[in-house]
Amino acid sequence: MKYVSKSSLNQIEINDINENLPDLKNIKESKAVTIGKWLTNVISKNKKVMPNSLLPAKPDLAYMLGVSIGTIQNALRYIEDLGYVESKQCIGTIIRDKNSDELRKLTSKREIAINAIKKYIIDNGYKVGNSLPSTRMIASEINCSANTTRLALEYLSTSGILEHKYKNSDEAGWNIKSLDFSTNEISNSTLVKKVEDDLKSYITNNLKPGDKIPAHEELSKKMSVSIKTMHDALKSLIDEGILLARRGRYGTTVLKMPNDNNVSIKKETSIFASAPETAFYYYERIQNNIKKMIAENYEIGQKLPSILELSKQLDISPNTIRKAIHNLAKDGYLAFSRGRYGGTFVIDIPESEEETYKWLAVNPKYTEIYKN
Repeated sequence: MKYVSKSSLNQIEINDINENLPDLKNIKESKAVTIGKWLTNVISKNKKVMPNSLLPAKPDLAYMLGVSIGTIQNALRYIEDLGYVESKQCIGTIIRDKNSDELRKLTSKREIAINAIKKYIIDNGYKVGNSLPSTRMIASEINCSANTTRLALEYLSTSGILEHKYKNSDEAGWNIKSLDFSTNEISNSTLVKKVEDDLKSYITNNLKPGDKIPAHEELSKKMSVSIKTMHDALKSLIDEGILLARRGRYGTTVLKMPNDNNVSIKKETSIFASAPETAFYYYERIQNNIKKMIAENYEIGQKLPSILELSKQLDISPNTIRKAIHNLAKDGYLAFSRGRYGGTFVIDIPESEEETYKWLAVNPKYTEIYKN
């Protein structure tokens, strides 16, 4: 497995793209597909666009083409399914080099949706010329999101299987254009599911209940997947009760073996709050501190310090302060105002509240006291 650093890649600038911009007004397909086709021309014809080059950032492409970042994201997903690019976490969108080592790739959600739509067409006896139901109805039938289904339908349109029912992309509907396809081209197994199975085998062969698993980054390198994929796979194992995630130095530990249905949970483990619960109580504590500060030092209409000032004052990260303030705004204590004289203002004085306490971490040496 070859690991790529962003600094080693050639960054394509917006000024390097000389192709005429696509006409997004008079089109018979979605903007994402039109932009995707334009990007494939950029990749294929522009001499400056070499394999292992980084495409411009999504916001830059969106500004250049006059569309939303979401539309650019869908266009990149479309050409990634076609094999032109590969998205890598914390790096960007890379022009694929088929001769280089890559992260493991199995079936994407869109590929599963494409196969499911083909099966749906056959199972329901559709003929050439028939109209398909709405995208949302198809999404419900194949158990995929509406956006994933939409991208799958667009792909089937470019493959000549479907065609737009109306004259432009702003109107909805699809007609069957061809039934010349099969439904056994791909496996309905996502990469996350495969990594879940690999993790179970790793745990079975190398660990026992109570052991701490390696860090996400180490596991992602060991199994040649992105950290995001590893995170999603670990979350599934946590939901199954195989792993227990705890904050801080306690990390993620094995709660039971993958094939063990009869597991007795240790008492010290049972009084650990889960990582999501721990995060909740942590933010609740910060919110209570800010409530107390407001009650003791501010009146209705007064402006709070900036997030950075509060961060320094309370010795807490700006992101934590931001989340706490937004929660207090939802509770009706604060309001936001933009502009030159904007900021965060007090609109109600909170009452003093007791902090919520719960066991978050227990040193095993105190377990005997707990048992008694």
